[in-house]
Amino acid sequence: MSSSVQTIPLLNLSLAFLPVLVVLIILYKWSLNAGYATYAMIRMLAQLLLIGYFLAFIFESDSAWIVLLVLAVMVFFSSWIALGTVEDRRRDLYQHAFISIAVGGGLTLLLITSGVLQLEPWYLAQYMIPLAGMIFANAMNCISLAVERLAAETGRNVAYSEARRIALQTSLIPTINSLLAVGVVSLPGMMTGQILSGVSPLIAARYQIVVMCMIFGASGISCIIFLLLSRRVFSKE
Repeated sequence: MSSSVQTIPLLNLSLAFLPVLVVLIILYKWSLNAGYATYAMIRMLAQLLLIGYFLAFIFESDSAWIVLLVLAVMVFFSSWIALGTVEDRRRDLYQHAFISIAVGGGLTLLLITSGVLQLEPWYLAQYMIPLAGMIFANAMNCISLAVERLAAETGRNVAYSEARRIALQTSLIPTINSLLAVGVVSLPGMMTGQILSGVSPLIAARYQIVVMCMIFGASGISCIIFLLLSRRVFSKE
């Protein structure tokens, strides 16, 4: 298979917005919130263009300190966003979320980059940052679901041990569903991207197995740590 990646000309790229335009027109005709959807599309475009330039700079810098700074920023924001479902408890729980994502996600990232991929150098940004993004984002979503369910269950005077069990089970539903669907219902983004770039499907499948394992592991470990650390906050109620 060819290993070259096809460059998409801007004119061809513009064709991808035709289905978007159709949806926006229908939203407007049906008096729905077309303005918000338009804002979301414009923001997506701006963010991806900016991150493209930003990542190009990081990849060329070849600096471990810059990579570590980016990872720290990822953990900082993912911890804050994860608690959006319980804004009234955000300040009490933020430290717990930060520690959970940093430990659960960080150790998983270290295992994958140093043990599985054996990166040289260890901070190789081309691998480290995309993998960290997947790990921290999924850990964030898992904690967000867990804390929302935990707050709801303890609010109904359910015992903390039972509420914790329900919260963990609920938080892992999307991840477990993705494990069941991969290869049957969907081809995940990373595997699809590699195949489109000319990588053998057999090699792409190995990378996707690594990704699915790291996502499940990091999400579960981060969520378990968070639930253990948060007992005192929710037991007060």
